[in-house]
Amino acid sequence: MSYPPSGRDDDRSPQPSRRRFLQGLVAGGAVAGLGCWPRPGWALKSPGMPTVLAGTEFDLSISETPVDITGRVRPAVTVNGSLPAPLLRWREGTTVNLRVTNALPPGSIHGHETSIHWHGILLPANMDGVPGLSFAGIHRGETYHYRFTVRQAGTYWYHSHSAFQEQAGLYGPLVIDPIAPEPFSYDRDYVVMLTDWTDLDPTVLFARLKKMSDYDNTYKRTVGDFVRDARRYGLAATIEDRKMWGEMRMTPTDLSDVNANTYTYLMNGTTALFRSGEKVRLRFINGSSMTHFDVRIPGLKMTVVAADGQYVHPVTIDEFRIATAEVIDVIVAPGGQDAFTIFAQDMGRTGYVSGTLAVREGLRAPVPAVDPRPILTMTDMAMGAMGHGAHAMGAMSPQATGAMAGMHAGHDAGMQGMQGMQGMQGMQGMQGMQGMQAHPASESGNPLVDMQAMEPRPRLDKPGIGLRGNGRKVLTYGMLRSAFEDPDGRDPDREIELHLTGHMEKFAWGFDGRKFSDVEPLRFNYGERLRIVLVNDTMMSHPIHLHGMWSDLEDEQGNFHVRKHTIDMPPGTRRSYRVRADALGSWAYHCHLLYHMEAGMMRQVRVEERTS
Repeated sequence: MSYPPSGRDDDRSPQPSRRRFLQGLVAGGAVAGLGCWPRPGWALKSPGMPTVLAGTEFDLSISETPVDITGRVRPAVTVNGSLPAPLLRWREGTTVNLRVTNALPPGSIHGHETSIHWHGILLPANMDGVPGLSFAGIHRGETYHYRFTVRQAGTYWYHSHSAFQEQAGLYGPLVIDPIAPEPFSYDRDYVVMLTDWTDLDPTVLFARLKKMSDYDNTYKRTVGDFVRDARRYGLAATIEDRKMWGEMRMTPTDLSDVNANTYTYLMNGTTALFRSGEKVRLRFINGSSMTHFDVRIPGLKMTVVAADGQYVHPVTIDEFRIATAEVIDVIVAPGGQDAFTIFAQDMGRTGYVSGTLAVREGLRAPVPAVDPRPILTMTDMAMGAMGHGAHAMGAMSPQATGAMAGMHAGHDAGMQGMQGMQGMQGMQGMQGMQGMQAHPASESGNPLVDMQAMEPRPRLDKPGIGLRGNGRKVLTYGMLRSAFEDPDGRDPDREIELHLTGHMEKFAWGFDGRKFSDVEPLRFNYGERLRIVLVNDTMMSHPIHLHGMWSDLEDEQGNFHVRKHTIDMPPGTRRSYRVRADALGSWAYHCHLLYHMEAGMMRQVRVEERTS
């Protein structure tokens, strides 16, 4: 696979940068024709190494490969010399044997241990690939034999669960062909894997986040923004808005911890080809470490047919947001022109990556401009009544509390609502207390918790931050409905509520204000059906992944809605899902933003036989 050169943009101006990009796709069963880029030395596939491996017997070697993505040679962690790792093609109902060898060199900056986790795959715990939980990891020179029966079909992916090797390149696509015919048809089949790359040693990047978590937030509001808002909404309202954000020690432009100021966004392969009148299946996988992508193909409608490997009722849209670790399959019917741009911009609008869908190699379509920079509002933060750390409703003035109620119509209406703050009475402020979210005692006075959402909602039908009112039909979780009934059918036996918490300045993340190192495992009884309720108390989106079991997202009435392996949690949301504890053993449960997981947003789940 080749990386075409593009101009480097190392300044830290507020204008979105193209960065460097990798154009194209990997075909579902064979490699699409490789382009002849000006610098063939950038090819990352070792000579003689196939990019697609199919069947039941696999030999995978994890090693380091020098790569040049940005003009500087850096060591990537590769599988069989390939970045991304080879596409693996399995068949439902077969038993696969995967012999994974650790060939990392001595002294590697990426460590001496490695692993592969098969993301979203149902299997025995000792095959799941999480060192320290289900197995001891694969040490240098060792080979680990993964063996399990494939019990599902669809689009998935695999990646390392050791240190920061996922950031360094150890990720790859996985396609499982079904036994039964699929409920839709298509003529061509491509994988589109989106990832983020940094030349930095990932341990250095993590250390930088701990010391200066806002390093990449170069788009903070300026004096000019203050003057503009003051003219539009009034001086008092603007001052109060800045004061509230200041009290939370946050900025409304801090949507992602790492963005295109550090990252180069990649899309695997080369141009995907089509013929007029054909239907093309595109299997989108977000294999990035820290990036939510917003994806569209200007001039083409996309029909979503599967999410996280599971069939959904088809829904036709213009654009979708794909969180880290999520998978979305779409079908497109290109026609009327010879080339289309597959465009993926990051959630913070700091950069993008693009590929091409064309009738022949070499054609290109126009690349759209990156959308305007989004700004978080208090509505996004579910701050109907602002509280952070130990602060709660009673710590606020009635005027400020009443002003918060105005935030629920968005930034403009919220600013206008604050204009009338001076005349508000205490009773008006008390109205905002209805329906306020209770919080765990462990959050109170906790130095690792810098805010709490007071009025979180599921928001399943709301487009994400930066996607509202853009004139395009944007996919929401509310539109995703599984093409099958609840596979379990039982009501949950019990409910577990967990709060996603963090401290932005300290770059500390966890559940209920506690880090992974400070908590006992969550215990599930084998065979039980339980409901997990997640509340996001932070200003960041967190894609939450439970290993070994499905997460059956509920609608706002508590009914089964859609089956997923990763549930994205935007700021200020409260979402619930059902889990059938049908997999014995120890399982990881974590935010799939790599550096959030490493900073503490992870729990261990133990599924055990009932003792009574």
